[in-house]
Amino acid sequence: MRLDHVSFAAGPDGLASTAQRIGGLLGTDFIVGGVHPRFGTRNMTLPLAGGVYMEIVEVLDHPASDKAPFGQAVRARSALGGGWMGWVVAVDDMASVEQRLGREAVKGNRHRPDGTELLWQQVGVNGLISDPQLPYFISWSSPAELHPGFGASGDFSLACLEIAGDSQRVSEWLGETVESPLEDVKVEWVAPNGTPGIVAVQLQTPNGLVRI
Repeated sequence: MRLDHVSFAAGPDGLASTAQRIGGLLGTDFIVGGVHPRFGTRNMTLPLAGGVYMEIVEVLDHPASDKAPFGQAVRARSALGGGWMGWVVAVDDMASVEQRLGREAVKGNRHRPDGTELLWQQVGVNGLISDPQLPYFISWSSPAELHPGFGASGDFSLACLEIAGDSQRVSEWLGETVESPLEDVKVEWVAPNGTPGIVAVQLQTPNGLVRI
């Protein structure tokens, strides 16, 4: 179990403008990811050190976005003006997670601009919707070299997650201590002042620490 990526929902200015704005703060450009046809969303990504990545995601005017929990989650966060939507944990044994949560994983896919298809399974987005401090789980079917965090230069890394919530609650959801998937990332837990979830993410860049 390890941290896989963090998700930021695009604001009212749309995916490209949100990525340009955040990329400007970080001093880099995001990569066009592609469309998630099963979820009615699309994304842009930034690979980070340690095989982690950041995605900015936007809901599409597509029937799938109304039916799929992931599309619903993106739409709801964007409707609030955009911002941090959640964090995602990669697991090798999805079957044990399905058994523990009592629900089945759904298949996900997207095509990169060059036509390469990425495949995975995910589960737990409904948990994220009801309690945004909770991560959801992903298991990649594609080769490691196709992972969006593969081959990062190391110039950009995730330094700290600021989460409004309760580490004990998250540990119960994970089925093990929350420190396990976050062993290489500093986490600051703050008491929720309203909705729990990611308050901010601190990223190390060549120009220093940037808090978003």
